Amino acid sequence: MIYRSRVSGLRIPRTHLSDHVLADARLRGQKEAVIDAATGEVLTYQDLVRDADRGAAALAAAGVLPGDVVAVMSHNQPRFAVAVHATLRAGAAVSPLNPALTVGEIVKQLMDSRARVLLVAQPFANKGLEAAQRAGMREVFVIGTYPEHGSWDELVAGVLPAPPPLDADPDHALAALPYSSGTTGASKGVMLTHRNIVANLEQLRLAWQMSEKDVLCAALPFFHIYGLTIILNAGLLAGATIVTLPRFGLRPFLGAVQRYGVTRGHLAPPVVLDLAQAAEIDEYDVSSMRTAVSGAAPLDEELAARAEERIGCVIRQGYGMTEASPGTHCVHDEDFPVTPPGSVGRLLPDTEARLVDPGSGMDVEPGDAGELWVRGPQVMAGYLADSEATAATLTDGWLRTGDIARVDDQGNFFVVDRLKELIKYKGYQVAPAELEAVLLAHPDVADAAVVAVPHPTGGEAPKAFVVTGRAVAPQELLDWVAARVAPYKRIRSVEFIDAIPKSPAGKILRRKLKNS
Repeated sequence: MIYRSRVSGLRIPRTHLSDHVLADARLRGQKEAVIDAATGEVLTYQDLVRDADRGAAALAAAGVLPGDVVAVMSHNQPRFAVAVHATLRAGAAVSPLNPALTVGEIVKQLMDSRARVLLVAQPFANKGLEAAQRAGMREVFVIGTYPEHGSWDELVAGVLPAPPPLDADPDHALAALPYSSGTTGASKGVMLTHRNIVANLEQLRLAWQMSEKDVLCAALPFFHIYGLTIILNAGLLAGATIVTLPRFGLRPFLGAVQRYGVTRGHLAPPVVLDLAQAAEIDEYDVSSMRTAVSGAAPLDEELAARAEERIGCVIRQGYGMTEASPGTHCVHDEDFPVTPPGSVGRLLPDTEARLVDPGSGMDVEPGDAGELWVRGPQVMAGYLADSEATAATLTDGWLRTGDIARVDDQGNFFVVDRLKELIKYKGYQVAPAELEAVLLAHPDVADAAVVAVPHPTGGEAPKAFVVTGRAVAPQELLDWVAARVAPYKRIRSVEFIDAIPKSPAGKILRRKLKNS
């Protein structure tokens, strides 16, 4: 069965991403586009489009040609927006890099993407320069002050002729090349065209009625597709003001919400966890934040309810993946009050979905859970130079997400778990996310993760890694879960740790736990 969105026939402008996002930037003039909450730096819309044009000219002068790749490695800051749009206006694709990567991991991405230039923020310059040298790159520009090396800021400040006009086909030319492991395996370059991301922005614009009156807080990283599309580019397209934080910290986040009057929250489950339980909440006025969306990882509905009660803001989930630019599902503005907690909302406009039995490859019956497949204009062109992985992930235009989901009779989707993370105990499938939700409902559990471990008779069994607020006996937690789930789902062992390892986007790093 194919599930379809309520809205179809979406008009997707046939244009390049930066032209689309910054179409009205000059008209907005001195309106604040991006503010750095840490330093106070302000970038107006007029500044942004001017500096993006100058940066594009500088990249062209450095040898960047349409179709090339420019790597950007930076924390969230106003000049990240300049680097992205300068790259796009030069006709190149942006390949964002997580500054937390090791030098070896950076080298791998630089070489795999064949990046022509690396733009690296000053705090990470040493690491970036070493990686670029090892990758054989000649052009590196540092964003910020860094003696003895080329400065991106100085290039942008210079007067250069405009780069040649873009004539590449937006339907096929790449706009972004983020890296993702997909449903499994090593990290791969995700080829997102201008049309992919422009389409996703238009889909989101119909769902969320953002305007110039909105203020967003970018606590989640721009180097992640969530931050790049959902916060940065969607915010700029709407004419909103974006307040950046170099990294998430609860007090800086709350301070930014209070000081700048943030209207819409963009969260991940670890942030929601802090909002649900931290005492600091009571010291700040966060009443300006009307709604918030959590993404990047499943959000327990009871946890969301606790956070909602603390901050007085409705929190709902969205869903997507890098391979979909990233959004495929969200809670539309008008649906916030009625969307069931735990749901990732409805399909975005012009998006289709199927729920497929992983064993048979057949669509499951209505009401049953299956692997979520999605299709729409936001779905990637494929993985860079990896036809095998592309073929395993894209089937007749359908993107196989690797997530298990179900849908109710109102069209609300619920993500049950990751297909590859399902635990099989004596042939029964056990979803880690379900057990984690049960553990998080315990009053003394601050965070939890469940992974599969070998079992002498069952093949695999669930093991819990738990962070507690006070000393708790393992048996107490085993009994707590056993009283709330079927016998085959019971947790067999508990290990207490100081923190659950997670990615910057909030996903639990289960492999680290399994190997610990």
